[in-house]
Amino acid sequence: MFPESAQHRARLQALRGVALLEFVKGVAVLAAAISLYWLDPTDVADAFLGFLHISPDHHLARMLMGLADRLSDVAMWHVMLGACSYSGLRFAEAYGLWKARALVSGAIYLPFEIRLLAHRVSLLHVSVLLINIAIVIFMFYLRIYVPRHEPAATKASF
Repeated sequence: MFPESAQHRARLQALRGVALLEFVKGVAVLAAAISLYWLDPTDVADAFLGFLHISPDHHLARMLMGLADRLSDVAMWHVMLGACSYSGLRFAEAYGLWKARALVSGAIYLPFEIRLLAHRVSLLHVSVLLINIAIVIFMFYLRIYVPRHEPAATKASF
């Protein structure tokens, strides 16, 4: 078996860095979903806005607080189910990236982001779309240039 090159290790380390980011996103969303079971959604929204230093007079703050006030028990369970599903997707993607076997699954979000951008052009929507396109391109690049190293024992001999 040939020793791995420094370039290969660097690419693999970058791919694992993206995998770790995906795992952290999954844990954060899962923790937020589970916290809705014990916490009042209005308190969570207020703490989130305070953490981001967003004024309660801001349009986004009023909209988020209004949504939190209207969140019924059934809707809260739907939010929790959706968040858990999203977390599962993040964990699966993180595992695949860590093992250098994932495809560019981050691209599945691009149509939704393009649709949002088509309805309302804002600096935030453009930034999110461009960042996600850059991540997808980076993951694709790493996926192509980080080949699988199969043990010699698994290769068929003729």
